[in-house]
Amino acid sequence: MTNLRAPSKIIPRAFPGIKPDEIEELIKNSQVHAYAPGAVLCRENAVEDRFYMILEGDAEVTKIINNSEMRLLKTLGPGDFFGEMALIHNAPRAATVTAKTALTALELEKTGFDRVLHSSSSIAMAMVSEISNRLRSNDQMAVDDLRLRASELAEAYQKLAEQDLARREFLSNVAHELRTPLMAASGYLQMLQKGVMSGDQLNTGIEAVARNVQQIVSLVNDILFLQEMDLVLPEFQKLDLNTVAKNVADKYAPKAVERNVNLRFAPNISLPHAFGDSKSLERALSALVDNAIKFSPKGGDVDVRLSARGEEIFLAVEDHGIGIEKEKMTRVFDRFYHLERHENDLFGGIGLGLAITKQVIEQHQGKLTVTSAPGRGSAFTIVLKKLN
Repeated sequence: MTNLRAPSKIIPRAFPGIKPDEIEELIKNSQVHAYAPGAVLCRENAVEDRFYMILEGDAEVTKIINNSEMRLLKTLGPGDFFGEMALIHNAPRAATVTAKTALTALELEKTGFDRVLHSSSSIAMAMVSEISNRLRSNDQMAVDDLRLRASELAEAYQKLAEQDLARREFLSNVAHELRTPLMAASGYLQMLQKGVMSGDQLNTGIEAVARNVQQIVSLVNDILFLQEMDLVLPEFQKLDLNTVAKNVADKYAPKAVERNVNLRFAPNISLPHAFGDSKSLERALSALVDNAIKFSPKGGDVDVRLSARGEEIFLAVEDHGIGIEKEKMTRVFDRFYHLERHENDLFGGIGLGLAITKQVIEQHQGKLTVTSAPGRGSAFTIVLKKLN
């Protein structure tokens, strides 16, 4: 031994009541080793036969939970010891111990440890107490792990049940959304084929067929677009969001008039350019504007606003309609989730619009936020990075 002073002061902290001759026996059978920060003293599941007592520095005890999560169990300091379990019954290490700082440890091999343990009653009593504490700690950790696994299984089951319900609702909604325009178009086509329509009625019939076919095409395009977004990335270019917003506002102006909603948009001439795909962004914004009009009362206002702050551009769509309940805020961007009824109003759709918007914005490495209150309306905001 080269450094007897530190062990003689530290050992009594670990083993209160130890006698001077027992300290001397412990030191005589030990070695002192120094470790750099990050050095692994013992590794979980390794079969080793060495007992450690920390003389200087700190160490971290970690354990792998659920085969993946590295959990910090505790931090050890001068006077703490570990490794005795493996020496008693040749068990693998229960955890990994790593030097947190520069560390010095007193170390005993199995043969020396056995001699000390059998000759020192105070060390033997300390070992029994420590082993009992660690067994209780391990039992509690096992219970916590079982509770965690049970919670994860319950959550996974709940998600599967929700996905199955969403799938069945989606199929039902798609069937309903396709059946209505198909039946309408089919009815008019049969009358056209039989020649029972003429003059203004003929034009009305043709317009009805075209309108219902377009509704079917739009629905199918939404489904295909959402599916293809995972496979085909658009080519991003420099673009002016004023143009994107104006195209959408112009497109939905007739629908706003039809529903007696005031759709308002004023360009921001000082708005910086963004980097993205204009077609997919128009589709994303269209879903927001379409919803805002759909859920606004007659005579209500829908505002499309553009602004910039710092390195970000904000494209907001605000309405003063029915709003969203707090417990449903986290679900509005889920695929196939949609509001079917509010009081006496029925709403069409299959719940793809906001899912499309969310995925488009994520492809642009942006953010999509929403603030809402029932009966007071909603504000959806697209946040994109400014082009430098």
